[in-house]
Amino acid sequence: MGVLGEMVAAFWTYPFLRHALLAGLIAGFVAPLIGAFVVVRRLSIIADALAHVMLAGVALGYLLGATYPALSRFPVVGYGTAVALIAALLIERLRTTYRSYSELAIPIIMSAGIGLSIVLIGLARGINVDLIGLLFGNILSVTAGDVLRIAALALVVVGTVALFYKELLFLSFDEEAARVSGVPHRALNFIFSALIALVISVAMQVVGTLLISALITLPVAAALRLAKSFRVLMLLSIVFAETSVLVGLTASYAFDLATGGSIVLVAAGILLAVLAAERLRLGHRRRAGALRRRPIGVERGSTSARPDEAGRSEECGRSASPSPAPAKRISAQRLR
Repeated sequence: MGVLGEMVAAFWTYPFLRHALLAGLIAGFVAPLIGAFVVVRRLSIIADALAHVMLAGVALGYLLGATYPALSRFPVVGYGTAVALIAALLIERLRTTYRSYSELAIPIIMSAGIGLSIVLIGLARGINVDLIGLLFGNILSVTAGDVLRIAALALVVVGTVALFYKELLFLSFDEEAARVSGVPHRALNFIFSALIALVISVAMQVVGTLLISALITLPVAAALRLAKSFRVLMLLSIVFAETSVLVGLTASYAFDLATGGSIVLVAAGILLAVLAAERLRLGHRRRAGALRRRPIGVERGSTSARPDEAGRSEECGRSASPSPAPAKRISAQRLR
């Protein structure tokens, strides 16, 4: 029946595999959806910052649940999401404070998140904490309740992006012009950071806190080399991310590999394949352009033509042949 057939049969047999597949597909949809805005705004590091803060929130949830048993009824991912939302608010506040150095806000929050995570994990050392699962993901531990939570958060993300699509797009390409035009940039920047926090909450169990930014940025990086508009960029990013999830899950099942790492490696492989294909295409265009510029009627290495005829042929060849097409580059104008 083969590995693929066995995997399909296993997905129909074991509910936890179906939960893992649904969680991965949902994460593969919303991560590049918000990642397209993140990459265009050159804020890729913000995903790492909020992921480390969320790790601190999850560790806080474990610690509070062990200290106060009544609080253990709440999911620890909920604590992480709440702390990440607070961090998103602080990032926007710091960007306002350091107006001329707004990029400082993200490393400040990231450093504080890492320090807080280390302290809280150390305090929770005696508690049963799945640290490896938090760092690298444990998609097989996803339950039916987790799938419902992930789906609800994904609906919030998709609905908010659809509602504020034009404003977020305007801010992404020209924040100064958006401010002058009267767009409520502060509120939208906070909403944008909050959406990233929700996406991290969705993808945390799939790839872990250390690999979340890869699922957000790698599919978008590959799509940037192919897309001619922002909508196409989002569509291709989602296709690449979903492909990474499906192939990564299959490789993880077939070769007993870590699921989160497999998904990220497939996404990195897609990016490398796109870059290699682009390089080959550009090389082919250059060779075709060189052949078009070659003198008419003169073979390579041939000296039979008279110098004056060869010169005139070469001049005619230069004027008649078009120059090789330049390498395609995505700009803000074309992405609009």
